[in-house]
Amino acid sequence: MGAGPKSTYVISITPFTADGRLDESGFRAHLRRLAAAGIGVYVGGGGSGEGYTLDGAETRRVLEIAVEELKGVVPVRSMGTEPRTAQELVAYIRLAASIGVDATQVYSLDVGHGHQPTMAEIETYFTDILEPVTVMGVPAILSTHQSVGYRIPIDMIARLVERFGLIGVNCSHGDPGYLVHLIDAVGDRAEIHVGGPIQGLSALALGAEGFLTSEGNLAPRLCASVVDLFEKGDLPGTFDAFATVVRLFDLLYGNGGIRATKAVLNHYGLAGGYPRKPQLPVGDDVATAIAAAIDAMGIPAIEGW
Repeated sequence: MGAGPKSTYVISITPFTADGRLDESGFRAHLRRLAAAGIGVYVGGGGSGEGYTLDGAETRRVLEIAVEELKGVVPVRSMGTEPRTAQELVAYIRLAASIGVDATQVYSLDVGHGHQPTMAEIETYFTDILEPVTVMGVPAILSTHQSVGYRIPIDMIARLVERFGLIGVNCSHGDPGYLVHLIDAVGDRAEIHVGGPIQGLSALALGAEGFLTSEGNLAPRLCASVVDLFEKGDLPGTFDAFATVVRLFDLLYGNGGIRATKAVLNHYGLAGGYPRKPQLPVGDDVATAIAAAIDAMGIPAIEGW
């Protein structure tokens, strides 16, 4: 029933000040709240982490702060952004490894401009990354993500897991059949997490380890409780917590995604900060309306605000 214990990972936001600077104190406060909830953390991601807006010095600081705040408390992993070349991602992983992350994600190749790589190019790309990463000694998690417009073939993933000792696969596709085949192929050797909560219960039922979540930035205790309750065999509690997570997902993404998350965190006096351009903050009226719905869900009580 899987290669490791059940777990939930949050794709952390990166707080910025109103004028667009990296808010280091806000980031530390946010990470401490995540750590107190006992949830694993990925940092610097291209979505929730706004990784594409970070320059080289900021990328280093995000990794350094994350390791300082989380190492030895909860798992801390680097995520990064979809690269154009293998060398680009190798440089990022080398940096993350030198700073001391527990593990790193290896994103799928995005060649850009609407083009898609061939299967031979994809496997060569992963080989060119994983050969030096294996020498670095940092555990690696493969990402197969819908954003690049293709799925990594299951047999290719199996070869990469076998050859390079990958510790996990993050699967962010809506096709449950693909997830089933992935778990059946490598689930006994590598941890499997689905991207986002929607397939969370299906993944757990099939033997995966858990799910990745952006909603955990706002409600980390709630998100972590889904797998905790599942492991305890409390199915009514699992279903109730999962239903609240999915409703929170719909609420946040229906109102601006990470923009809404940051605004609502600020509304509750928590460290959310601001999105960085080109993204713009949501209005105070939107944040107030979202907060009212969150209050009705009982999330403040769950989180102890």
